[in-house]
Amino acid sequence: MPSARDPIGPGSEADPDPGGGPAGMPLRRTPRQARSRQKLARVLEAADRLLVAEGAEALTTTRVAAEAGVSVGALYQYLPDRDAIVDTLADRYLARLETLMDSFIDRASRETWPDPAAILVDAFAGLYRSEPGLRALWFGRHLTERTREADRAHKHAMAVGVHRILVAQRLLPDNAAAATACQTAFLAADAVIQQAFRADADGAAALLEHLKIMLGSYLDRLTGTDA
Repeated sequence: MPSARDPIGPGSEADPDPGGGPAGMPLRRTPRQARSRQKLARVLEAADRLLVAEGAEALTTTRVAAEAGVSVGALYQYLPDRDAIVDTLADRYLARLETLMDSFIDRASRETWPDPAAILVDAFAGLYRSEPGLRALWFGRHLTERTREADRAHKHAMAVGVHRILVAQRLLPDNAAAATACQTAFLAADAVIQQAFRADADGAAALLEHLKIMLGSYLDRLTGTDA
């Protein structure tokens, strides 16, 4: 299955803002053995707990190692400093969002949805609701330049995903104008969803409901069904 990062087809025009991927991975080395991967996963779960409980200031190698029950030296093999911990957590959160988008791309080719905008808003609001670490990191002041760059690439990938879905639903054409419309809609939705969860850990219901109305009206305008 193609991912949200892929353009719709060979030579597709659905690429209004290519951006670029992050410059290098945050890990000093990639764990090869199952035991090492499990240890790294335990470290990242510990970092997530600290982030939620105390904020990104707590993500020092000493605190994370203690919380995970590993030595600082063992942690340093993979994550040498707080920036690397922040970047790796950010990658995990962004990957979860993109995996969810990919699942909807797959479903959109097999199902017909009466209100795609509402379905997507509910799904991504649900993920924000279930990921307090994502909220704590993005709403704080500790994003690194690498994570900001990764977020720019992520936003482009998600906009491509929205376009794929609406093409699969036979609502929009596969062209540059439709791709730009989807990018516009995604960026607006992303800003409103973030604000909804800044205001309320469960997501401000009124903001989310009006976002669905706004996106539905925009889609009706694009498809010519708003008359």
